[in-house]
Amino acid sequence: MIKSKLIICLLLLNLFSFSACKQKTSEVLPIYNPSDLNAELVDKSLQKANRNHIVSDFELINQNGETITQEDYKDKIYIVDFFFTKCGTICPIMTNNMAKIQNEFSENDAIKLLSISVTPTIDSVSVLKKYATEKGVFDSKWNITTGNKKHIYDLARKSYFAVVEQGDGGLQDFIHTPNFILIDTKKQIRGIYDGTKDEEITRIIKDIEQLNKTGN
Repeated sequence: MIKSKLIICLLLLNLFSFSACKQKTSEVLPIYNPSDLNAELVDKSLQKANRNHIVSDFELINQNGETITQEDYKDKIYIVDFFFTKCGTICPIMTNNMAKIQNEFSENDAIKLLSISVTPTIDSVSVLKKYATEKGVFDSKWNITTGNKKHIYDLARKSYFAVVEQGDGGLQDFIHTPNFILIDTKKQIRGIYDGTKDEEITRIIKDIEQLNKTGN
């Protein structure tokens, strides 16, 4: 009888340990590589890359005319999106949702935001400044940026994977998605979210909190 109880206890202990381990594993956010993503979003040179992807260094100009580089995001968790100020469809929703994330982490210096214009020749510093002011952007938290068009295109296609190669023949030479991309302190992609959906914003806030707390 005692032996039977001991066996049952051991089985229950093993089951509990397995469940705890499984739960812990499930809480670790994935690390995304180019081969994990929709090929339409990835430059052809990287579509088969399946390990060790980190986002590239960048040099952009923000709403205050300041040069912004990867050094400004060093050791930070940050969210990236691509937009343009003349967009009247998904961009206002995306920007409002980025503002929600900004406000959620307004007191946390470890979290930053980065928005990159896909029409940099139109979105000048003065245009971005007006846009940032209207949207309630905190300059210390969120950079709304323009820059060299080819450099932005390379970032979009080879680093963050947030635009489709062929544009619409109008204002844009390439089409941006509603994707918000979560980058960790090691410059790895840890999440991709639809920036137009409330439930996705709830999810991204939760994932940011997890990354900030555990690094996973």
